[in-house]
Amino acid sequence: MNPRLAAVFETAAAEDRAALIGYLPAGFPDHTSSIELFNAMTDAGVDAIEVGLPYSDPLMDGPAIQEAVSIALKSGTTTDVVLDILEQISAHGATALVMSYWNPIERYGVLRFAERLASAHGVGVITPDLTPEEAGPWSAATDAFGIDRVFLVAPSSTQVRIKTVTTATSGFVYAASTMGVTGARGQVSSAAPQLVARVRESTRLPIAVGLGVSTGAQAKDVAQYADGVIVGSAFVNAILQATDHSAALRAVTQLATELSAGVRGEA
Repeated sequence: MNPRLAAVFETAAAEDRAALIGYLPAGFPDHTSSIELFNAMTDAGVDAIEVGLPYSDPLMDGPAIQEAVSIALKSGTTTDVVLDILEQISAHGATALVMSYWNPIERYGVLRFAERLASAHGVGVITPDLTPEEAGPWSAATDAFGIDRVFLVAPSSTQVRIKTVTTATSGFVYAASTMGVTGARGQVSSAAPQLVARVRESTRLPIAVGLGVSTGAQAKDVAQYADGVIVGSAFVNAILQATDHSAALRAVTQLATELSAGVRGEA
């Protein structure tokens, strides 16, 4: 496990809490604003940042993230821009991963992407649509450059499948709390605790739960059984609903502060 990513979970465990992981698409709503929003998340208590690599066919994402991704692409966000943003927020103090569909990485060049990510001080990559069976070259590239691979499990995953995924994973295991696309929900799926328990039977890696968390109370609930709490659509919605950039910064800071209190059991 990448030492910086490991430190995120070790620090959270030492404080008897879950780690808070926040997601935004890079370049949303534009390059400079994106960096400021990521930094605001870090400053307000987000432990690790998922830097989304915008893709023109985000089939696994709900309407909010699809809209944000479209805005980012229209603002000229390329893979090189994403990696530049990651490098800048890492310099600010973020522990940052890329969240990307496989196609943009493959088109960029697997080894080239891993090398560039490592040089930008990225700690890992979440690839929601890449299966372990097809990840041979990716596993070799990430091992070569010391960055972590994060694969996903879902409530529908069998125990055999969970073992396959956790064996291929080198960072944390991303436990999708529900079947379907991303999006903030009124409540987190009741299947999430059972899924985390089943994953724990197969690995000692940290397990982070995503899909649906949007409030401090929900973060507090998930933190009782998971090692990490992932929040994406709620941050995106906060920005989409803001009247201007200053309002977006305030909204992101307020949400990150609330969620940070939640994973600490204070919500």
